[in-house]
Amino acid sequence: MKKLIPLLLVSLILGACQSTDQARDAEGRGGDVKVKNSELHRNNDPNTEQRVSNHLENLAVRNPNVNNATAVVFGNFAIVGIDIDDDIERSQVGSIKYAVGETLKDDPNGANAIVVADPDLNARLKEISNDIAAGKPGPGIMNELADIAGRVIPTVPGDDDSQAPYKTTEESKNQMNPKDQKKLEQEQDRQSNHYQDKNR
Repeated sequence: MKKLIPLLLVSLILGACQSTDQARDAEGRGGDVKVKNSELHRNNDPNTEQRVSNHLENLAVRNPNVNNATAVVFGNFAIVGIDIDDDIERSQVGSIKYAVGETLKDDPNGANAIVVADPDLNARLKEISNDIAAGKPGPGIMNELADIAGRVIPTVPGDDDSQAPYKTTEESKNQMNPKDQKKLEQEQDRQSNHYQDKNR
């Protein structure tokens, strides 16, 4: 009986797969499905990127409470800085950024955009935009954009695999003088569950 159940399950699975293959062949479809490559190929022409920047700026300015916007585009990446009134409360700033982000998300050119409302970052974006418009983009601009993105995007602890947490604590223990290190290890051992097991 025990051997019969697994054998029955295997035959059901194989039979079910066979019937779907026969049904597919009966419909006239083979096993191969051909899909057209729908990847968008973006032209890295500075004029195209400038048009996209202007388009993203116009989309951002359509939102209420946004006075001005500056967008910098490199390939599929965009940073949009928005200028809002000084008298708007901090809690409203997040809502405005969210509204602008939702507007940009619905546009194919703004889907990967980062929205910032910080006045300092917005000023830096304006300088970068002016440099690009003047025809002097270079590695400095890319570094500047990386700095801006680094300030805006938080570091997620799971992304940093450079050190395991236990190594960090061990390294800090190794920086102590030997007497204090011995004292620390004794205190840690006294407080650990392992110490409780020794005394039972």
